[in-house]
Amino acid sequence: MAALAFDLQKTDALSAARAGKIITDHGYIETPMFMPVGTIGSVKAITQQQLQDSVKAQVILGNTYHLYMRPGIETMEGAGGLHKFINWHKPILTDSGGFQVFSLAANRKINEEGVMFQSHIDGSRHLFTPEKVMDIQRTIGADIMMAFDECPPASSDFKYAEQSMHLTHRWLDRCIEHFNAVPDKWGHTQNLFPIVQGAVHHDLRKSSCDFISSKNATGNAIGGLSVGEPEGVMYEICQLCCENLPVSKPRYLMGVGTPWNILECISLGVDMFDCVMPTRNGRNAMLFTTQGVINIDNKKWENDFSPIDEGLDCEFSHYYSKAYLRHLFKAQEILGLTIASVHNLAFYIWLVKQARMQILQGNFLSWKNEMMEKIKRRL
Repeated sequence: MAALAFDLQKTDALSAARAGKIITDHGYIETPMFMPVGTIGSVKAITQQQLQDSVKAQVILGNTYHLYMRPGIETMEGAGGLHKFINWHKPILTDSGGFQVFSLAANRKINEEGVMFQSHIDGSRHLFTPEKVMDIQRTIGADIMMAFDECPPASSDFKYAEQSMHLTHRWLDRCIEHFNAVPDKWGHTQNLFPIVQGAVHHDLRKSSCDFISSKNATGNAIGGLSVGEPEGVMYEICQLCCENLPVSKPRYLMGVGTPWNILECISLGVDMFDCVMPTRNGRNAMLFTTQGVINIDNKKWENDFSPIDEGLDCEFSHYYSKAYLRHLFKAQEILGLTIASVHNLAFYIWLVKQARMQILQGNFLSWKNEMMEKIKRRL
């Protein structure tokens, strides 16, 4: 078994967009790539077979905090890890739970040791330390594990953001030490990605990139964006981070975002994305399509018997009509949530695959500019 490898195949001549391949023990992932979010071992309303056959997902994301809370680490241990528990044989990435823990602002306390917090399920108290988070992710069995970090609000002033960044860096050192001391589980190699922090402060972000780069990890993540800052600021920070992280390692922008956010950030040099938006918005009747954005609740679709999106290679998108999907939503039929979620994820993955193809062909920037106009339209 070997550690994760990254083969950078081409960089666009007119932007920083890259096409590459990430190689893990559970298979390879072509980049740019998008990960469906399977928070508790399930991408909401979608089966693993649908993820593989219809969505064509290469990798999915699990969440350390939620899996720790339910079903719990004893169950993960008994199952032989998350891959076996959910019967998914491709790569899995787990985030560290940091974002979820820090979102429990009223019910957690941060100190040097870690974070004490209350469960959102039953109010029980728990302590996450960098070492414990490494142990939890080892047991879950993710191919890519994330370091434990603090995710400060976008509004953080310089002083707080600086203190938070240095805490994240000290925790990273503890993560790395414990990660190196504890062997892989379940017969495959696990990899640890550090996370760049620093809120919206350029000096802090550059400092964090330098610190993270010095660790020579197999890949690096950019955290703390898309948490309330203006879109333009997100792009500025993303560009700065990409310019200061190693070229030879994959760059993962956590929790971003809309289809147009993803295209813009690909052009800045990001390789990996995840976001709940395709499934969450799908469950709320918003469809992303190759022609623009649809609110399937609108009456205008009541008698539109054309396919949801003929431009996608997904049977859910061209087998069902807009009128039928609208009917399912109006009738509050669960099938509607599945169709919309599968379609939106298929669109996201189609979009990053198209971006990859255009990078390899040398047409990325002109294609991106044309596509941005199209996919933002409200239909």
